[in-house]
Amino acid sequence: MDVIGPPALRPPMDGYFLAIARSIAFQQLAGRAAAAIFGRFLANFPDGITPEAVDALPEERFRAAGMSGNKTACLRDLAAKVLDGTVPLDGIEAYSDDEIVDRLTQVRGIGRWTAEMFLIFQLHRPDVWPVDDFAVRKGYGIIHGLAEAPKPKALLALGEAYRPWRTVAAWYCWRATDTVLPEA
Repeated sequence: MDVIGPPALRPPMDGYFLAIARSIAFQQLAGRAAAAIFGRFLANFPDGITPEAVDALPEERFRAAGMSGNKTACLRDLAAKVLDGTVPLDGIEAYSDDEIVDRLTQVRGIGRWTAEMFLIFQLHRPDVWPVDDFAVRKGYGIIHGLAEAPKPKALLALGEAYRPWRTVAAWYCWRATDTVLPEA
């Protein structure tokens, strides 16, 4: 903590739907490629991306932006689930972390990890412990001087010591993987 300094989460994006759509678009792509594709996709929405606009967008506009068939299906499913209330973005901050994860993971292409990243980076929830995140596991191992990173099930139990601030602990684990620490 002395080397890295106080935790600082990036500011949330303007709009929950935008944040989730971006997460879907960026999955399994290199950052620059994903940013280019998502930028072209967003150009279809000069008044801002909404579930209604995504639902109405012709298939060829997804393809022209560079979206794969699978990502198109995921984005359409997100729009449909927001529109039918399965994913209630208006007022979602009132839901518990578990309820938000449950709702978001009903969308095609959104797993627990993506839902947890939404909780951390969009809602700034203080007690999220993403045990399936390899960098969190690796960082935990670095911080605690372990020979290897703990498995998710083990990390779940180890994280109890950080409750109710597991998001902060996760942030330090991430930083530990990209920070050169001084020799003890």
